[in-house]
Amino acid sequence: MSASDTRKQILETIDRLLADVPAFRRLRLVLQVTLRARGGDAPIWRVELPARKVVREPAPDARLYVEMAREEFNRLAGAGFHDWAESFQRGRVRVTGDSAVVRLLGEVGRRALARTPAGRTSRAGAG
Repeated sequence: MSASDTRKQILETIDRLLADVPAFRRLRLVLQVTLRARGGDAPIWRVELPARKVVREPAPDARLYVEMAREEFNRLAGAGFHDWAESFQRGRVRVTGDSAVVRLLGEVGRRALARTPAGRTSRAGAG
């Protein structure tokens, strides 16, 4: 998969997560996303919110670090927040960084999950 395809998948994922959890739209945040691939390759992406700027480069100013296997990202790309939360709970998606930001996102996410029926936003694995 090319870097431009991955960039497009990341942008689609951002759009879906912002649609599912509107409170995330207020975030002013830089993330570093690492997608581990077989063979040891691990492309690193810098993601800026709310600008939705996605560049394939390290993010030394990141406040959050998101790491997962490329296969997991492919499964979740464009999926709903419930699917992402489930992968996080199962340890397939790892989020580290500024503990206050991690806690804030966790609390906003818990509230979003409590308000939305589980099947409504789920898409991953369908098909």
